[in-house]
Amino acid sequence: MAKAKNATRRGERELAFQVLYGLSFTPARTLEELRRSFRTSPDNLVRSEESGVPVETCGFSWELVEGVWSNSDALDKAITKFSHNWRVDRMGRVELTLLRLAVFELLFRNDVPPKVSINEALELSRQFGEGNAKNFINGILDAVAKALESGELQRSVTSAN
Repeated sequence: MAKAKNATRRGERELAFQVLYGLSFTPARTLEELRRSFRTSPDNLVRSEESGVPVETCGFSWELVEGVWSNSDALDKAITKFSHNWRVDRMGRVELTLLRLAVFELLFRNDVPPKVSINEALELSRQFGEGNAKNFINGILDAVAKALESGELQRSVTSAN
């Protein structure tokens, strides 16, 4: 049973990553634009066609997309704090999207253990990122996790939890 839940969450994370990556090219300015981008993402359109059911803005992938979008300033601040000599605006879009997604989980999702967030980001990095990006992402996420553990950073609670 747990394996099926993890497999589902992995797919939901991948979908959230793809939507957020697309938003790095065409940002949503309002929540309604964000909903439209989510509903019309290629993977959601395929799911909708296959099932015959329109995609709703609910579920784990939507919570991730909306959470990253709503908290991007706080996420970028945390990433900047631990990305020594790397400004957020100089990072690759894939790497920055993966970092935002994982840091959101680390800081805002109490239902996801830090090790899971890090591991999932590294798996997505293997799938979508450059070969050497894994070490860069792992270093920043490990530093964020250690800062949470030491109390240097505090977890926040979102309404989705």
